[in-house]
Amino acid sequence: MTDGEAAATGTVAARLRELGLTLPPVAAPVAAYVPAVRSGSLVWTSGQLPFVDGALAATGLVGDGPDDVSPELAKGLARAAALNALAAVADVTGDLDAVVRVVKVVGFVASAPGFTGQPQVVNGASELLGEVLGAAGVHARSAVGVAALPLGSPVEVELVVEVR
Repeated sequence: MTDGEAAATGTVAARLRELGLTLPPVAAPVAAYVPAVRSGSLVWTSGQLPFVDGALAATGLVGDGPDDVSPELAKGLARAAALNALAAVADVTGDLDAVVRVVKVVGFVASAPGFTGQPQVVNGASELLGEVLGAAGVHARSAVGVAALPLGSPVEVELVVEVR
């Protein structure tokens, strides 16, 4: 599928509409990989960046300094990255209604020195998954602070999802 929205049919599509969200087109890889792979009943996404309309919504390190990406903005970026990850899942499954549950979320936060609020930033991804998928969006999670991410992105999110 080339259009992420086409893969959101049925119940999940209705929930996305209620939330005022649209699955974006699957982001093109920035290196030698694919956005998602299905193996049996699991879909593993590659790390998804917060692309909005084909461009990173922000760049820089997350922190509390005047030149840093604010934790609040970064939380919204994690939400955008999770929506991009759902688009990648939909692309390989054909329909987000095939999702049984989100098994694991890994969120990476490009962190300024001393920043320790990674869990609150990655909550943006976790909360979106719960809003869109309900109980199936409840998951295990890691929130990791890193020195830098691809293209200067403040956040990156990857999913492991069980599907029918």
